[in-house]
Amino acid sequence: MVFSQPTFLFVFLPLVLGAYFLCPGRAKNLLLLFASLAFYAWGEVRHVALIGASITANYGFGLWIGALKARAATGRSAVGLAVALAVTFNLGLLFWFKYAGWLAELTGIGGGGGPFDPLEVALPIGISFFTFQALSYVIDVGRGHVGVQRSPVRFGLYVSLFPQLIAGPIVRYSEIESRLEDRRVGLCDLADGARRFVLGLAKKVLIADSLAGPADQIFGLGAVELSPAVAWFGALCYTLQIYFDFSGYSDMAIGLGRMFGFRFPENFRYPYASQSLTEFWRRWHITLSSWFRDYLYVPLGGNRRGRARTLVNLGLVFLLCGAWHGAALTYVAWGLYHGGILILERLGGGGLLQRLPRPLRHLWLMVVVVFGWVLFRATSWQGLQDMLAAMWGIQGAEAAGSWAAPLTMYLDAKTGLAMAIGAVLATPVYPWVLGLRARATSSIAARGFDFVELCAAAAFGLLCAMSIATDTFRPFLYFQF
Repeated sequence: MVFSQPTFLFVFLPLVLGAYFLCPGRAKNLLLLFASLAFYAWGEVRHVALIGASITANYGFGLWIGALKARAATGRSAVGLAVALAVTFNLGLLFWFKYAGWLAELTGIGGGGGPFDPLEVALPIGISFFTFQALSYVIDVGRGHVGVQRSPVRFGLYVSLFPQLIAGPIVRYSEIESRLEDRRVGLCDLADGARRFVLGLAKKVLIADSLAGPADQIFGLGAVELSPAVAWFGALCYTLQIYFDFSGYSDMAIGLGRMFGFRFPENFRYPYASQSLTEFWRRWHITLSSWFRDYLYVPLGGNRRGRARTLVNLGLVFLLCGAWHGAALTYVAWGLYHGGILILERLGGGGLLQRLPRPLRHLWLMVVVVFGWVLFRATSWQGLQDMLAAMWGIQGAEAAGSWAAPLTMYLDAKTGLAMAIGAVLATPVYPWVLGLRARATSSIAARGFDFVELCAAAAFGLLCAMSIATDTFRPFLYFQF
C-alpha cells in the first residue's frame, strides 16, 4: 500500500485512526502492530513471513544479549559474539534478498528455478530500512545504550510501524522507546501531523510525479536523440524529482507518526541549499548518513587514527552507502563518486571552496550533485555515457542533427510550473515563513498566518486528490531500496 493511493487515504488511514482512538490504552500498540503488518501485506503478502522472522529473531537476540550482559561472570567476548551473530543474521538476510541474484547473474550461477535459485529471489519492499532498524537495536543493546525490550508487541511495533516501514526515516529504538511505553495524542498533534502529511503528499503528487514523466522519457533516449538541452533538462527533472519524492515520503511518515503519538527524526534539511558536498550529506537522508557514521565510520576509527585512515574509512562508508541503495554497479559508482569528492574536500578542497563567494560554492555543489544523480539514475553504462556525453556537448555529430528530440517535446506548462515551484521550495523558504509567524507581535497577525497556512493546506489537499483521481499512479522511488 502506498500513502498516495486512494485506498490508503480514504479507507486504511481513517479506519486505523478511528480504531486507534477508540481502543483502550493497552490495546493501542497491538492494534498498530496488526495494522502495520496488514499495510505491508497489502502489496507484499509473500514477504510478511520475512518481516515476522526478522522481528522474532531480533527480539530473541535482544533478550539473549541482555541476559549475557546481566550475568556478572559473562565477559565481553560472549556479548560480542552474540552481537556478531545478530549482525550476521541481519546482513545475511539483506545480502540474500538484495544481492544474491545480482551476483548470480554476474557469475552465471543459478537459473535452475526453485525457491533457492538466486535468480528467482524477489526483493522485499523496505528490507534495507527495517533491517537497519533491527541492527541498530541489537547493537545498541550490546553497547548498553538502550535497555532490552521484553514485550514482543512493542518490539514488533518498533520494527514494523507502518508510517516509516517502507522507506524510512530509519528510526532508532532509543528515539521512540519511551513512546512505545506510553504516549498521548492531542488535537495539536493531530493537526500538526495532518499538516505535515499534506505537505509531503503535495511534494510527491504535485511536484515529483509531474517531473517523473519527462525524466523517465529522457533517460530512456538513445545517443542520437539526446541534445545538450534535453539531457540537462532530464538531469534537472530527476534532481528535483528524487528530492521531492523522498523528502515527501519522509514528511508523510513524520506526519503520520505524529498523529499516532510518535516523534520521528527529521530526514531532510534542504540539502540543495548546501555550500559543499560535506554539508549536503549533513542535510540529505540524515538518518541513513548518521546510521553509517555511528555504526560503521566511528567503529572503524572515524577520524581518530590519522589522516590516511580517516580517508580510507570515508571511502569505505560511501562505497557501502552506494551498495546499500541497490545491487548495481552504478549505485556502487555513485557511492565512490560521492566518497571521492568528500575526500577531496577533506584534502583541502573544502578550504578552497570557503574562499569562493557563496553563489559559486552553491553552483559547485549543484553541478556535483546533478552529475551524481545522472550516475544514480542510469540503468546501464551505455545510457550513462550517452547522458554525460550529451550534457558535456561531446556526443557524436549525428546526435545534434535532425534526430535529436526538441526540448519542447518534454517541457510543457505543467512540467515548467512544477520545476519552478520545486526550485523555490527546495530552498528554506517555508522555514523563513514560519519564522515570520513566530515573530508576529500581534494576535491578529499570528491568526492571519495560521489562516493562510490552513487555506494552503486545504488547497494542496484538494489539488492532490484531484491529481490522484486523474493521473497515473507512480510508486515512491525509494521503495526499490
